[in-house]
Amino acid sequence: MEDLKGKTALVTGASTGIGAAVAIAFAARGMRVAVHYNSSADAANQVVETIRQAGGDAFTLQADVRDTGAIRECVKQAASRLGRIDVLVNNAGSLVKRVPIAEFDDALFDEVMHINARSVLAFAREAVPLMRTHGGGNIINVTSVAARTGGGPGAYLYAGSKGFVSTATHGLARELVGDRIRVNAVAPGVIQTPFQDRFSTPAMLESFRTAIPMGRIGSPDECVGAFLYLASEQLSGYVTGQVIEVNGGQYMP
Repeated sequence: MEDLKGKTALVTGASTGIGAAVAIAFAARGMRVAVHYNSSADAANQVVETIRQAGGDAFTLQADVRDTGAIRECVKQAASRLGRIDVLVNNAGSLVKRVPIAEFDDALFDEVMHINARSVLAFAREAVPLMRTHGGGNIINVTSVAARTGGGPGAYLYAGSKGFVSTATHGLARELVGDRIRVNAVAPGVIQTPFQDRFSTPAMLESFRTAIPMGRIGSPDECVGAFLYLASEQLSGYVTGQVIEVNGGQYMP
């Protein structure tokens, strides 16, 4: 992956979990990385410290992805400090909370869709002109196995928002291919992250585990390879509009 050296990346939701693992892996291959976070400043700073101790180059940027203006400023600052944005990883997301349909309200719908769906388009909208200026780029969206299965109990809003991300990935890939901008997605399955700690009980996780042919829950590091592959023009230069499933066999399209 020599072609990754010297490239730049903005990774959203990179303070913990999959985003943190991706940011660290990118930096380890010589990329300069903007580590975005919303409220987990200490964790984001720890990611940057880990990268710097290993000889890499990274810095943090804060933005609430429900705020379009904050997204605009985040991308602007990332481009200013990095010089350009070669790779955008749209990883920020949240289930917010599990609710049965009888308890769902409009405010929850808006919050889930803004965090998981609208933010993807908002970050892309700001990054695409910059990528065009520099002759191309690479957008990697993070969807979920829930987009295929409908999600676990009370997670239909989250699943629907991730279904939007998967479908939008195909549409953006078609629109941007003429600009030499590739757009793909990674769809993790059940991964042991703070996301699961917050939204899934031990009983739920055990139920999910029994439905996985590999018989275990995945780790963030096991997702990293898909991102490295998609970020590398050398390895995936002819790949666009694809969703890579990383789920231990839980769903086999």
